[in-house]
Amino acid sequence: MRYHRWFTPWVLVIPALAWLLVFNLWPSINTVILSFTNARPIGGGHFVGLKNFEALLHDEQLRWALLNSVIYMVVCLPFLTVLPLLLAVLVEKKLPGITFFRTAFYTPVVASAVVVALIWQWILDDRGLVNGMAEKLGFISGPLPFLSDQWLLLLSAISLTIWKGLGYYMIIYLAALGNVGRELHEAAAVDGAGPFRRFVHITIPGVRGTMILISILISVSALRVFSELFILSGGKGGPGGRDNSVVMLIQQYSQGFEGNLGYASALSIVLFFVTVVPMLVLARLNRRGAEA
Repeated sequence: MRYHRWFTPWVLVIPALAWLLVFNLWPSINTVILSFTNARPIGGGHFVGLKNFEALLHDEQLRWALLNSVIYMVVCLPFLTVLPLLLAVLVEKKLPGITFFRTAFYTPVVASAVVVALIWQWILDDRGLVNGMAEKLGFISGPLPFLSDQWLLLLSAISLTIWKGLGYYMIIYLAALGNVGRELHEAAAVDGAGPFRRFVHITIPGVRGTMILISILISVSALRVFSELFILSGGKGGPGGRDNSVVMLIQQYSQGFEGNLGYASALSIVLFFVTVVPMLVLARLNRRGAEA
């Protein structure tokens, strides 16, 4: 029997461990340290205590960003939890041509988020496809300000996120549906249960754990949204910056030679705790449901 030296496993682990320490753990620790300073990209800074966090309490842009993030999460969560499940149930069936629909639903996922957002920007522009067709059909007398109105811009970004995420979560549900026993559906059908009752009492309980996982992924992604709002607003965050997300604020405060890295780091810590809250709540609901 061949024996390995005691350090052989460590030789295999050290590269991954070094990567984790350098690119994950140290940046996180450094962010916490910077949040208590007024550091700049050039020139350094000094310790300022809790002044950055005190300034956050009076930052109107942050209040709007948090509101936008919460609205984003509240709207995306039900749509991206339920609609992909319905799509998965439909495309799970073995029918002629069903592969085409699976591919069509998944295509937006593999497309670049930046490219997709630019296409949507062109479609929703004042002279874009949507306004042009609506005016020609007589539905509107003038262009709708999809990209310049505060709430329409937010709604447009949410619609883009939902459209792009449907295929991704559909694939996850498809994998989960494969673990739901076919015999349960057959037994329920013999007992007279229709498709709707089988969906409610068999399919949904069977993928409950996956629904919780998807809800957590959606919540985190919605609270950290950047590309959709940034590109649709032209990088300006909408009228008066009221369509900013927290990530956009972090980017704005930290960019340039005069960027305030300390304040941006404090915003990052706020975003971390805001993101953790729904994760803990959903995990708690999952644990309580498993114990019931």
